[in-house]
Amino acid sequence: MADPKPKDNARLTSGSIGGHLVSQTLPMVIGVAAIMSIGLIDAYYIGQLGARELAAIAFIFPITVALSSLGVGVMVGVNSVVARSLGGGDQAAAARRASFGILFAIASGVVMGLVLYALLDPLFRLMQAPDDLLPLIRTYMAPFALGFPLQMTLMGTNGVLRGQGEARKTSFVSVTYAAANWVLDPILITGAFGIGGFGVAGAAYATLAGWALAIVLGIWMLSRTDLPFRPRMLRRADFGAATGAIARVAAPAAFSNAINPIGLSVLTALIAAEGEAAVAGFGAAGRLQSFAVVPLLGLSGSIGAIVGQNWGAGRADRARRAVKFAGLFCLAYGLLLAAVLFAAGEWFAAFFTEDATVIREFSLYLSIAAWGYAGYGLLIVGNGALNAIDRAGAALAQSFARVFLFMLPVAWLMRGTWGSQAIYVGELVANVVGGAIAAWLVWHMLHRKQRADGEAATADPDAEAKIATGPIKPDPSIAS
Repeated sequence: MADPKPKDNARLTSGSIGGHLVSQTLPMVIGVAAIMSIGLIDAYYIGQLGARELAAIAFIFPITVALSSLGVGVMVGVNSVVARSLGGGDQAAAARRASFGILFAIASGVVMGLVLYALLDPLFRLMQAPDDLLPLIRTYMAPFALGFPLQMTLMGTNGVLRGQGEARKTSFVSVTYAAANWVLDPILITGAFGIGGFGVAGAAYATLAGWALAIVLGIWMLSRTDLPFRPRMLRRADFGAATGAIARVAAPAAFSNAINPIGLSVLTALIAAEGEAAVAGFGAAGRLQSFAVVPLLGLSGSIGAIVGQNWGAGRADRARRAVKFAGLFCLAYGLLLAAVLFAAGEWFAAFFTEDATVIREFSLYLSIAAWGYAGYGLLIVGNGALNAIDRAGAALAQSFARVFLFMLPVAWLMRGTWGSQAIYVGELVANVVGGAIAAWLVWHMLHRKQRADGEAATADPDAEAKIATGPIKPDPSIAS
């Protein structure tokens, strides 16, 4: 079947699937790499302060990632309703959902930030953080919590850009945020140019400044698209339907994204029993891992707009092809990455610390866990596709199973015998099994939809034309 002419700006519903994957993923990779580089730079400069500060950041890292993951869930929800509205040809609904999505993200950020601020000490005590590290942790987390609405505003803005397939604009916003941190980290953490550093707290101040600058650029970028931020449009919106449409994807997607860092928090608490050096090595290696899997994260971010627009336009065949290409990339890149990190673990560790015990733990983690990165890629790309087709509940279920049925049980049961290695093996098993389940589930759902479309075309000679020009039935999640 020939590709139809795209509706309005739903340009991902026609043309080369491989070309769209490349054009959407490369800017995402740049943007995600820029954001992940912040964690590496934070770890580098905080490592100059001492092992205690590096250990404090190891406790902070999974919490900030979990919160960011909740924000990503909201962004995915906004992305999903915007992309499906555009794919279904309803430009007016897309415009209303875009502006509402940003306000929804801001309100969510205010609530989450205040809850986090109120629970700081109980939360980190639950993670087994030593009492002597709590003051260091608090100096970072207090400004981070109060400034969290800024990050959520940025997530909402990026969700609207991504839903339109504006991957390049999204990457500009992300690079701007990262660049602010690159400049401010050495000044605010360790001190430079005659300015005294603030230590661990300086990393938080740099992050807040980066968010604020990126928001200004993001809103300006939106003003140059077909879906600018216009709150006055909400006077005609059905707030209940809009909230439901976003929340139906955002809530499961947020928890699905947050499950991994929640599991990481539990692993950090388990490894705390092995000593401060083990925590520091595990935390620093996690920062490197986050940067190394950037192409997989970029792909998981780009797949949503491609699958969502084609699903909304009734083109399950194109959505399935996009998932197939993405899955093959995950396997190839993940295995190549594992081989590199396995061979060069100690070399990478030396960038963060000179402590031999920390270096040994860093290298041990990579030599085991890295072999599961291909599976991790399949999982997050699969989740991106499921969220795009309004199957966020399935994405949540498989993410939950990965952490609570595989990762944590293996780590807990084997810890007494294997020590910290059990924790790394638990992550490996979870990624391999979770990736296999995700690949099967997504392929099955898309195949079932494609078969249903084929049967409809056989029963109704005009059905193929209907599929080529839009969905056979209106999608209730994008109704005005």
